[in-house]
Amino acid sequence: MSAGRGRGPLLLGVRHHGPGSARAVRAALDASGPGTVLVEGPPEADALVALAADEGMVPPVALLAHVVDEPGRSAFWPLAEFSPEWVAIRWALERDVPVRFIDLPAAHSLALREQDAPEADAGDGDVGDGGDGGDGGDGGGGGAREQDLRVDPLAVLADTAGYDDPERWWEDVVEHRGASGDAFAPFEALGEAMGALREEYGDGGHGRDLVREAYMRLQVRAAQREFEDGVAVVCGAWHVPALRAKTTVAADRALLKGLPKVKVDMTWVPWTHRRLARASGYGAGIDSPGWYGHLFGAPDRPVERWMTKVAGLFRDEDRIVSSAHVIEAVRLAETLAAMRGRPLAGLTETTDAIRAVMCEGSDVPLSLVHDRLVVGDVLGEVPDTAPAVPLQRDLTRLQRSLRLKPEALERELELDLRKETDAARSRLLHRLRLLGIGWGEPARSARGTTGTFRETWRLRWEPELSVRVAEAGVWGTTVLAAATARAEADAVGAQTLADVTALAERCLLAELPDALPVVMQVLADRAALDADVGHLAQALPALVRSLRYGDVRGTDTRALGEVAAGLAERVFVGLPPACTGLDADAAAEMRGHVDAVHAAVGLLAGDGPTGHRGRWHSVLGVLAGRDSVAGVIRGRCARLLLDDGQLAEGEAARLMGLALSPGTGPAEAAAWIEGFVGGGSGGGLLLVHDERLLALVDGWLTGVPADAFTDVLPLLRRTFSVYEPGVRRTLGELVRRGPSAAGSAAALGAAPAGFAPGLDQGRADAVLPVLRLLLGTDDGGPAGGRDDNDLVGVA
Repeated sequence: MSAGRGRGPLLLGVRHHGPGSARAVRAALDASGPGTVLVEGPPEADALVALAADEGMVPPVALLAHVVDEPGRSAFWPLAEFSPEWVAIRWALERDVPVRFIDLPAAHSLALREQDAPEADAGDGDVGDGGDGGDGGDGGGGGAREQDLRVDPLAVLADTAGYDDPERWWEDVVEHRGASGDAFAPFEALGEAMGALREEYGDGGHGRDLVREAYMRLQVRAAQREFEDGVAVVCGAWHVPALRAKTTVAADRALLKGLPKVKVDMTWVPWTHRRLARASGYGAGIDSPGWYGHLFGAPDRPVERWMTKVAGLFRDEDRIVSSAHVIEAVRLAETLAAMRGRPLAGLTETTDAIRAVMCEGSDVPLSLVHDRLVVGDVLGEVPDTAPAVPLQRDLTRLQRSLRLKPEALERELELDLRKETDAARSRLLHRLRLLGIGWGEPARSARGTTGTFRETWRLRWEPELSVRVAEAGVWGTTVLAAATARAEADAVGAQTLADVTALAERCLLAELPDALPVVMQVLADRAALDADVGHLAQALPALVRSLRYGDVRGTDTRALGEVAAGLAERVFVGLPPACTGLDADAAAEMRGHVDAVHAAVGLLAGDGPTGHRGRWHSVLGVLAGRDSVAGVIRGRCARLLLDDGQLAEGEAARLMGLALSPGTGPAEAAAWIEGFVGGGSGGGLLLVHDERLLALVDGWLTGVPADAFTDVLPLLRRTFSVYEPGVRRTLGELVRRGPSAAGSAAALGAAPAGFAPGLDQGRADAVLPVLRLLLGTDDGGPAGGRDDNDLVGVA
């Protein structure tokens, strides 16, 4: 039966999150005045629908359903201000008209999703479906094979009309359609189109829809028996033919028989425009939620108002945009629409006009418009009266007391831990990270500050974090209690010693005094049993970093210091034998451990010869002089001793001379060089300022046999490529002059005098025949070969 005609239900088939559909729904409801409104959505939300009229409820928002015992099994039903379902709900609440949800209950849909877990559930298209899946898809289909056959109704209709872009077709036929005298005409037309598609494609690959539609038909029949003033149904247009179909109650109940079921809780949560976008993976998403919100909210002259928004955005970003730009952009957009035969300028025309007039043809500033306005970072709000787990209520209280309002737009937060409020903010963010709630992530400060009393965080609230909060609710009713319980459980279940030490560091940062004793006991037990020096070396840095926070945060770290000191001693004893007989990959990994331990020991107390640093320098000396140790480790140890002033004058040159002697294989010598001057640790500046070392490297490199040079070249390039361009240029200038006689003698052990003051004309002339051969200006000359000074090419 046609929508709005006769005695049947008023079927209002819509596109989810379509402003044109939303306006049409409001007009149809005003014209028909139904006695009840039925909306596609989970019936468990009936008890929550009244909150939509609360002043504190600001869309976009979403209904969140999750399994009581497994909060991670969840689903969302997002609603924006321009969603037809939201408009229908608000229309009914404003007029005291009963409103109900009629889709398959979340108790069934979540249980069915668990059955389909191994398969993909990508959801359906915008027009077709709206609500049996979560954020990633809001419709019922089954497995991956079905997904390949699924029909996008919007794309099929657009293609039939001769459009290659479904969004553009929708704008032309719906969003830009002028008001007509018949409020039900658009629904009749869309219903007929969907009927033709269902006749052609059947369920269109959306197999679960047959079950959902059977349940919806039962609910519509029940509402018709209960309300005599008429029933209006707002649902995805794809379902309209199924709801019109003549089926028996027995047949529909047979489809629903035996459905699995779980116990679920449901509430409202804030949502964002960004999560409404199709690019986020949302099955019923749209390409431009910000643009659609603008179309729905603009009372008149939408193009002019849009251009004004864009101009304001550019001005906030210090781009010069005048009123003349706005006027010209509007004219160009309207002209483009006329040339393209469109009823009004759409997003394509406005974007082209903005690019040409305000962006001077560049897509770089245009990407800012797309991110901030076309998609947008609008974050909805939910009233305090909405149901929530106790942990969510405690988090909300802390957010308010610390003035940390959740925002969809990413922002940077600088904290000074010497201030009480900032220290409390830091504790909250660290506790949330322990619970797996990634509202904030540590970031590098733009000021370049490295002091332990400052922290920088990058904050962005994503709707999925509401699920993470619900999941973390099993650990406790407050953030502190939940973080403490989670830390204790993680300590007991940690797989490696490094995991426990990292957890100890996080407990100190989060200030969890009740969890720290448990973590420290597990740490002591694991450290006593673990004999792998690599594991001990991985664990030590996190422990020592944790000690730095004792003064700033007022945390008692004495127990931590004792464990760190014991761990350091075990590393000192076990490292020399562990560095013997390693292959290239293992040596590179161990070199990283040596660097980490060196940095950690530098923070430990005890500077004397018998202190931690003195003991560590002795270990480095043993490693630097032991031939059985891999070259990259020996070179690194020599460099660390040199940086700490522990090598006597000339000792570094002696060690390098030994490592680069003719008796050492080229690959081993190149690895030593990488350990000594590689890794971006100032090795380039060291060579610039110590020409004796540079002469040694240069003398070794020019003597590498031709057959071995190709093998060591990649390693050498990797070593020197990390240097700053200025350092590489300086090295090239030094080396191209060639070593002086004294400098050459330095390579043999005599006192160095540096490189020659000018260009070596003889060496320069030697390459001319090769250049003539390459340029084709000389048929003769030597065949060429490697330049005597290959360090210039390597650097």
